[in-house]
Amino acid sequence: MFLWSYFISWLGKRSTLWLVLMINFLGTIYGYYWYKEQLLQTSWWLWPFVPDSPTASLFFCFVLIALLLHKKWPLVEAYAAVTLFKYGIWATIMILWTNQLGGKLQWEHYMLMTSHVAMAVQALLYNRYYSFKLKHVAIVALLTITNDLYDYTLGIYPTLDWRLESYLSTVYLFTFSLSILSVFLFSLLVKLRLEEKNKILS
Repeated sequence: MFLWSYFISWLGKRSTLWLVLMINFLGTIYGYYWYKEQLLQTSWWLWPFVPDSPTASLFFCFVLIALLLHKKWPLVEAYAAVTLFKYGIWATIMILWTNQLGGKLQWEHYMLMTSHVAMAVQALLYNRYYSFKLKHVAIVALLTITNDLYDYTLGIYPTLDWRLESYLSTVYLFTFSLSILSVFLFSLLVKLRLEEKNKILS
């Protein structure tokens, strides 16, 4: 318990925040670069809905900057947390699913799975430092579900391996379900965080 508390406290140290910020910033740049071909083929007004994972990590960069500045940006925190977890899990499952359908995993697939699992994990690890409430999660829920609708009705979802294209309706259902799960998870964490805070105050 002591080691866990020390680890969580370590995550909030300025040196750690700078390190995590640098890693996320570099990952965000790579993520947007990875989407460059799809962005060029997409109408400019839909660009905000295309690069899902790098936008999630970009918002987490803003969260880390806020912590370094001793600021609280709850809506940004909520968006970063929900989308980091969602797309971290989503991308990993898509890669593993492709492998089950006969796709051979290359080194970049392992790199992508590692980085996306890390996205989901850090979204949870920084829960202690979040300040968002249920109203912020509700706004993020609307944004993420809207993004899902745009992705799969306008065809701007992340590029999939050709093996997954015939399962597109299942991918959509999984994506939508993951949005609901992510929203529910962080709503629960808000409740637990408030209960812990009230317990300390009482």
